[in-house]
Amino acid sequence: MTLRRTTYALLLVLTAISVMYAVKWIALTSVPASDGSTGSPLATAVVLAPVTIDRMRHTIKAVGTLRANESIMIRPEVAGRIRQIWFEEGQAVEKDQLLIELDDSELQAEMAQAAAQLKVSRLTYERLKQLDLDGKRYVPKQQLDEVAGALQVSHANHSLYATRLSKTKIRAPFAGITGIRRISPGDYVGTGLDLVNLEDLAQLKIDFKVPETLLRHLAPGQPIELTTDAYPGDTFHGKVYVIDPQVDMTTRAVQVRARIPNPQQRLRPGMFAQVLLTFGQVERALLIPEEAVMPKQDKTYVYVAQEGIAQEREITLGMRTRGFVQVLNGLTEQDTVVRVGHHKLRAGDPILAVTEPAR
Repeated sequence: MTLRRTTYALLLVLTAISVMYAVKWIALTSVPASDGSTGSPLATAVVLAPVTIDRMRHTIKAVGTLRANESIMIRPEVAGRIRQIWFEEGQAVEKDQLLIELDDSELQAEMAQAAAQLKVSRLTYERLKQLDLDGKRYVPKQQLDEVAGALQVSHANHSLYATRLSKTKIRAPFAGITGIRRISPGDYVGTGLDLVNLEDLAQLKIDFKVPETLLRHLAPGQPIELTTDAYPGDTFHGKVYVIDPQVDMTTRAVQVRARIPNPQQRLRPGMFAQVLLTFGQVERALLIPEEAVMPKQDKTYVYVAQEGIAQEREITLGMRTRGFVQVLNGLTEQDTVVRVGHHKLRAGDPILAVTEPAR
């Protein structure tokens, strides 16, 4: 008796599983277009989507790295011992502000010597020139020329030492933010040694590359939107100001540079950024879901629903945005396309619109 009950239970379970798979198969493939008694062809269940109209921007996406508007490494032009440092690390400094002062005692002595030599040469020349004023040539012309030459050499030496002396005081060439200094007071530094970096962060630059096929859409003054991983959700705005006149022969891309105002100095040089460049806008663009598009060889098609029948239609695509694609030719705003299920269709097949199950 127990064996018989077990057999009945097993048969009921198998029957239920068979019915469940049969129902699921029917729901996913096709449903009858009629009551089935007339022998009409089966209608394929599909999900439809209307052609929509929306404003669409023509954009170019690129990536780049931010750069300071001006950026230099401060280096001494003359060797010497650091007497005093006049700035703090990370300090905002003005143009021509004194940053570092080198010991100038030796150059001061050389400057004094050059000044004395210049004075002697000038007096000598003026005395000989005075003797020659009456035109009787008391002084040979050769001697006068030699004294004049010595005066010029003295002038040159004086200017040389004055220039060297001025270079012991290192000043900011532009307004900016000082970086981390690499020296301390009392250090002896040689010519060209790195002292501290100076960055102008009032506005930043970004370089990015655009394929040469889009070169005709580029022009100075175009707006860009910039996003970074450091500030997710925040968008920064700037403008293109220069386009490289030469196309890279390796990548077939052209380099573009834009400026981004940075009044709060949130952006920093070296940050990675995504760039969105806008070069045009269509007020009434025809849009369909990307998944409705069927590429075949070098052409593009969609299925259009017309009175319960799937009709194949060739289309021309434009720009893409947010899961939609612009249709330039082949559709009107009154059309409805097959979004899901077109892989099971042929032109002329009957269709039945169903609602896509919730995910």
